[in-house]
Amino acid sequence: MNKIDLKGSVLRVFIPTTALSLSYLLIGNICRTIPHLLLFCILATIILVPIELGVILSASKKENGDYSFKSAFVGQEKMPWWKIVIIAFVFFGVAGLLSAFVAPIENQFWAETRTELLRYLPTGFDWTNMEYMKTFSKPILIITCIYYGIFNVLIGPVTEELYFRGYLSAHYKNQGWFAPILISVLFSLYHFWLPFNNVFRILVFTPVFYIAYKKKNIYISIWFHCICNLLSVANFVLEIL
Repeated sequence: MNKIDLKGSVLRVFIPTTALSLSYLLIGNICRTIPHLLLFCILATIILVPIELGVILSASKKENGDYSFKSAFVGQEKMPWWKIVIIAFVFFGVAGLLSAFVAPIENQFWAETRTELLRYLPTGFDWTNMEYMKTFSKPILIITCIYYGIFNVLIGPVTEELYFRGYLSAHYKNQGWFAPILISVLFSLYHFWLPFNNVFRILVFTPVFYIAYKKKNIYISIWFHCICNLLSVANFVLEIL
């Protein structure tokens, strides 16, 4: 099995997100017909997801002779589904505590920088501006909620977990306790579109990823990621509709 060095890992992390972020920035500056949140999800579906899954498929072809997701499941071991769910929900509870105590501090720290940055961007780039969101028609908002839910609860987190916690972790040459921490940091930094929550993301995802890494079961982090995103989608839907 071919190993990926640090430089290769960094390139594989930041090339997809750079392509997505630049596209979003350029198109978002001229798009006024749909909410920017919906625009981002559409662009991520047609740019980020194909690139990341394409890397996995290509690696599987090279390593196993067929296009599959085997490269994301190297060294994985089975675990009863109920244990996976319990572990995921335990860490979801931890994430809830961090969102209550860590996220507000980080948001406050970056508040001035964030406000200054948004001054130079169209209003739609601020996904927390619900008053702006509500200027769109009801059908557009319903479509946004549905697409955002499908992408953010299923497509996005599953793809990212297969890519980061599956493919990159399994192929990182310095296997050991530092690998899951490094991948979690890279995962957080790769969110160019949400640049002010890196400490929160690192603290939330590193523990569950470390457990998934030690237990050799990627489904733990997949469940956890999907549950966390489900809560954010639910909050958005309740607020916008």
